Parts: sequence; C-alpha cells; structure tokens
Amino acid sequence: MNMKLLKSIKQKTYEQIFKAVKENDKQKFRDLFLRLHDRDQHEVFHLLYPDKKRKISEFLTAEEFSEIFEWMDTEDQESAVQYLPDAYMAEVFNFMAADDVARFLSESEETDNQTLLAMMDEEESQRVKELLSYEPETAGSIMTKEFIAIHNTETMSEVVQRLRQIGRRAETIYYLYVIDRQDKLVGVLSLRDLLLSPEDEIVGKIMSNQAVSVRINDDQEDVARLIQDYDLLAIPVLSSDGKMQGIVTVDDVMDIIEAETTEDFNEFAAISRGDDDRRKPSAFSTAKSRIPWIIILLFLGTITGSLIGVFEETLESVVLLAAFIPMIMDTAGNVGTQSLAVAVRNLTVDDEKDRDGLFQTIKTELGAGMLMGVAASLVLALMITLFYKNFVLAMIISASMFITISLSTVIGAIIPSIITKFKIDPAVASGPFITTINDSLGLLIYFSIATLLLEFL
Repeated sequence: MNMKLLKSIKQKTYEQIFKAVKENDKQKFRDLFLRLHDRDQHEVFHLLYPDKKRKISEFLTAEEFSEIFEWMDTEDQESAVQYLPDAYMAEVFNFMAADDVARFLSESEETDNQTLLAMMDEEESQRVKELLSYEPETAGSIMTKEFIAIHNTETMSEVVQRLRQIGRRAETIYYLYVIDRQDKLVGVLSLRDLLLSPEDEIVGKIMSNQAVSVRINDDQEDVARLIQDYDLLAIPVLSSDGKMQGIVTVDDVMDIIEAETTEDFNEFAAISRGDDDRRKPSAFSTAKSRIPWIIILLFLGTITGSLIGVFEETLESVVLLAAFIPMIMDTAGNVGTQSLAVAVRNLTVDDEKDRDGLFQTIKTELGAGMLMGVAASLVLALMITLFYKNFVLAMIISASMFITISLSTVIGAIIPSIITKFKIDPAVASGPFITTINDSLGLLIYFSIATLLLEFL
C-alpha cells in the first residue's frame, strides 16, 4: 500500500472521528480512535477544537489518555491540562511514569503543580516530588522510579512469579537489578539469562557482577554517553552510599542527546540561550544572550576595517585587489569553522581511543590545510592568469590563499583548547568568532604580500 493511499485512509478516519465528537457519539469515537497508533491519537487531539478537547475526559479513561499524553509535546500537554478537569488529569498522572510527570511539571510554565500533585495518589505524588527535588539536568532529575529490583538470594522461579505480578508497572523488564538486604546494587540479571536458567537456580550465581551505574548527581550528558558507550537499554542510578534509586532508560537518553546537540549548535552559532529561556524565549531574553557576542564581534570587526585602512595606499594603487577581498575572507572563515568542528569534537569525546591530542589535531589540520591551499592556489593562478592576463596578480592571490587556508585550519583547531583553559564550554568558541579572527588574518596576509609585490603589478 503506497503512502498516498495510507494518508487518504488516515484522513478519512480522522474526519469520522471528528464527526463522532461533534455528534457526541462516544462508542463510535472509541471504536475509531483506539484503533489508531498513539502518535496518531496525539495528532487527533492536537487538531480538535478547544470545546471538543474537553469531551476527551468523557470518551477516554484516564489510563487510555495517559498513553497519548506521553506522546505530546509540552505545548499540547499544557492544552490538555487547561481543557480537561483537574481530577481527571491527576488520575492521568497516576498512570504515567513518575519521570514523565516530573519532566512535564518542570517544563510547564502554566500548570498549577501543587494542585495536581495534591490530587494524585500519595505514593505517586511523592515519587514525582522526589524527582522534582533533584538538580536539573542530573541523573536524579531524569530517572524513573518504575524499575524491578530482585534479591540475590531469590530463585529464578520466584523472580518469574514476581515479574508476572508487577512487570506491567515497570519501565523495562529486560534488565532486573539485583540488590542486597541494604538495597545496595550488587549485580544485574538480563531477561535472557532469567529465561534460560534452571528454575531452582539462585540469582546470585547467574547475575552479572559488572553492573554499570551512575550516581544521582551525575550530569545527564555523562549518563547519556555511558548508555551509548555500553549499548545499554537502561542504567541504574545510585545514591551516594550505593543504594538503588531508579533507572535512566535509552528513550530518555535520546531526548537528552537531541537537546544537548541543539544547545551545542546554538552555542556554535553564538545564539545560546539562558537556562530559563530554552522553551519559550522572549525577544528580550534572546537579545540579552546574544548581545555579548555581538559586542565582541564588533570589536573584532573593527580590526578588519582598520587593516583595510592601513593598506589604503595599496588599494588605491591597484583597485583590482579589492575584488578579491570577499573571496579571501569567506574562504578563511569557512576553513576555520571546519577545523573548529573537528577540534570541539575531540575535546568532547570521552573515549581516549577516539580522541586525538591537541598536537595531533593541529598536525592533521595543518596538513589538510596545506593540501587544500595548494589545490585552491593552482585553480586561482590558472583562472586569474586566463581572465586578467596578470601573472603577478595571480601569484599574489594564490600565495595569499595558500597561507591563509593553512593558518586558518590551525587557528580553528587551537581556539577551542584555549577557550577550555578558561573553563568555558568549547562549543562557545563559535563559528562567528573564528570567522572574524580568520577574516583579519586573511586580509593581513593578502595586503602584506600585495604591498611587497606592488611595484611588479
């Protein structure tokens, strides 16, 4: 079945669902709506008019809606809380994983957290409050409390029996975390090992003692890297004394990696936002975060303008030199930014095997820069000689381009290391910063060579 036909069928289903809501036909709505994937159910809710969204509490149970709520972005979740009764939403939260509820409440700016928490079941409410109490962007703040812990003295048959009773409430059952009588993590048992082992075998004899774990105050980015490096579905979170507190699952890690990557790219472009402005930044907060960079770049830009003024006589003697200024500046900035990306990557990689040292990075980038410089110089020499019939001009521009590209790669590789020494995120050594420095360097090289060979032009 092709995509066009699938879209047509889905659209017709949506129209029938909208009609059922309009006609207040609960049974027809449920028959059509519950056949859809959770993602499509979320889309239907998003498309409903506000007065129709209010009917959801009459058409779906809190448990059914909780599965849809988890698919929503924060804006749609806020709409649900706004349009649906508080008692209904409190019940929805009771069916959700505590970490998902905590994430929504921490991100939402329009929700009355205390009212909803007070209406939730006491046990579920306490779990959410605990997660909200941890520092933002730490393992504790993103972990889930819905995990399965077993004792090292249990038999496999006892574990299987308990799984049947509580497995549905857990975030994942593929890893079972083994604890001792003091609730300290002593190992991990995979579902595979559980199913393939004799029923009367003791957990302590089958479990793996090499359980990778994190502490509750570890940075979420470090947690994400560990899960990625060890190819885990989840990782246990321990308190300072080694007691099991929760787990961080791979789906949460994917969200973290996406968020951290977006943040790094924003900083890379010198448009980073403050901690309080990540979701809905105002014009003022956005401008406030960018102004320092703009001021720095303005000062650096005056250096570029001053260089042109210093070599004014050279430009007046051979006006044609001005035509190649944009090319020199653009090439220097682009090459430097490419090297910057490589350098930042090396600084942020934890695995020693994948990370190059500063000297090796400079050596590699300089070699690459010289090769690129030779290629660019040969092309420019040929083009300028053919179009302008001026061999000296071709040599000036070609030599300038070769030196500029070679040095720009080195500058792009060194700057992040210098920034790191000042305890600043290397991603903040942004493209515009490197570009402005290399613009000035390129112009200085270009005009210096042109001035030396001016009498031959």
